[in-house]
Amino acid sequence: MTTHLSPGLLARYADRAAVLDEVTMWSVESHLEECAGCRALLADCMAGDALIARVAAGVDLGIAAGPAPAPRRRSLTVRNRWFVWHLAPWLTMTVAILGGAVLLQALEPRVPLVLLLAPVAPLPGVAVAWSRRHDPAWELIAGTPAAGLLMLLRRTAAVLAVIIPALALASNRTGVSLALALLPCLAFSAATIVLGGFIGVRRAAVWLGSLWTLAVVVPTIATVHPPALLQSGTSGFWALLTLILAGLAAMKSASFRRLSSHN
Repeated sequence: MTTHLSPGLLARYADRAAVLDEVTMWSVESHLEECAGCRALLADCMAGDALIARVAAGVDLGIAAGPAPAPRRRSLTVRNRWFVWHLAPWLTMTVAILGGAVLLQALEPRVPLVLLLAPVAPLPGVAVAWSRRHDPAWELIAGTPAAGLLMLLRRTAAVLAVIIPALALASNRTGVSLALALLPCLAFSAATIVLGGFIGVRRAAVWLGSLWTLAVVVPTIATVHPPALLQSGTSGFWALLTLILAGLAAMKSASFRRLSSHN
C-alpha cells in the first residue's frame, strides 16, 4: 500500500468482531510493518491493556494444558556442539582410505602412501563441518550465539580426534615418522580454516586437496621418490607453519559469523 491507512480501516482491523478479507488483511499488515505512524494510530484504536491481558491469559492456559517441558540433557548439548552425525560417513570413508593405504604400502614400500595422504586426511571432515550443503540445520546453527569460528574449531577438533588416532595407527603399521604424519595433517586443517575465511571452508578443502594431489601425490607415485616436503628434518617447518596458520585463523574469526553463500 502506498498511502497511509484510514482510521476506519485501522478500527476495523483492531476490532476482533470485524471480518476482513485476506487481501486487505495482508495489505494492512504489510503497511504496518513499515509505517510507524500507522502503528501508533493502531495502538490508539486498540484497548492495549485489555488485549495484552487476554493474550497473556490465553498463553498461560495453553502452557498449563500442555505437557511438562522435557529436562535439558547436558550430554546432548555437548555432543551437538562438538560433533554432528553428518560427519560420520566422511570420517568412516577417510579411515577406510587410510586402511587401504596401509595395505598398498605393504605391497609397495617405496611409495609412502600414508605420508602422502596424511595432510589431506582431515579435509573431507573439515569441509562438511561448517557447510550449508551438508548440514541440514546449518542456517539455524549459524544464527545462534555459539556459531562462528569457535564451533568450527570444535567440529574440526572432533574430526581430528578420529583422524589422528587412525594416522598414528597407520604410521605404526608402516614404520613412517609419526611427526611427519601428524604435523602436516594439522597444518592443512589450519590452512583450510584460514582459506575458508575468504572462499568458504568447503571450497578451501577442495582446492587444497586438489593442489596437494596434483603437486605432490601424483608425481611421487609416478617417480617412486618421497617428496622433499615429507623428508626427515622437515618436522620443524610443519610445526612452524601450523602455528602461523593457527594465528591467521584467529584473525579471520569474524568471517565465520556471516551467512555467506560460499560456506
